[in-house]
Amino acid sequence: MRIGYPCINRTLRCKADSAFRLSSYTEDRLILTVSSNLDCLEKILAFNSSKGILFFRITSDLVPFASHPVCKFDWQSHFKTRFSYIGNLIRAKKMRISMHPDQFTLINSVDRSIFARSVKELVYHAELLDLLGLDATAKVQIHVGGVYKDRPGSIQRFIERYGSLPEPVLRRLVIENDEKYPLSDCLAINRETGIPILFDKFHHEISNRGEGIPESIGLVSDTWDAGRDGLPMVDYSSQMTGERRGKHAFSLDERDFSTFLYSTRGYDFDVMLELKDKEESAMRALRVAFKDPRLVAI
Repeated sequence: MRIGYPCINRTLRCKADSAFRLSSYTEDRLILTVSSNLDCLEKILAFNSSKGILFFRITSDLVPFASHPVCKFDWQSHFKTRFSYIGNLIRAKKMRISMHPDQFTLINSVDRSIFARSVKELVYHAELLDLLGLDATAKVQIHVGGVYKDRPGSIQRFIERYGSLPEPVLRRLVIENDEKYPLSDCLAINRETGIPILFDKFHHEISNRGEGIPESIGLVSDTWDAGRDGLPMVDYSSQMTGERRGKHAFSLDERDFSTFLYSTRGYDFDVMLELKDKEESAMRALRVAFKDPRLVAI
């Protein structure tokens, strides 16, 4: 079991997701921004490794406008050496990487132009992970998408379009359960496509059809091929006290996390903490999990 957090490190004084307005796009500006983002990513990974944080979600904004028609620059060749170097660091430290495109990446959209843009965005994510030299255990996670007042039809549209995606995307893509498409729907899609399911514990607590957490971990584990996909990935969060239902907590609830680890002790997986204070909660989670035999030691 590896424990990690997504995208931003609040301790370090740098950003790996710096961007700029489309109206100010130039190749020189893109080069400077990507160079700075890669510098920061390298610092974040070094920080994480030193703390035993071995799971990290790389921001989708590492290369701004990479999937947009305005970007004609061959950033892949220009930064090939940098990506290779960072990928070597990731592998040397036995870290695991994931990515998560934004909510506008919709495979099952009723608008075919949105689907076409979504494919380009997914190709960018897969290509970035390929440039890092990471195997298929580095995943790109998405939601099933919209319901569009027709759940069966929207599920079927996802299934049909999934089969048309480029191989580099298929090799890395996973779906996560959410409020619109709970675990049972994701399992139905898996049965038709074979796509692995990333289990989101917080979404499941909000929307489920009676499956307990340990049972759910067992069900999603069966959708992962250990030799090809690696361990299942799990997103963890808890409810922010006093806020609307579904708002992620700012910081780790140590009691809840300890209960979660104990209840799932029969399963191996990597845990992404979707909490607002990022690396601070990850370091606390490592202390909570210190005696868990699943924890990967540095």
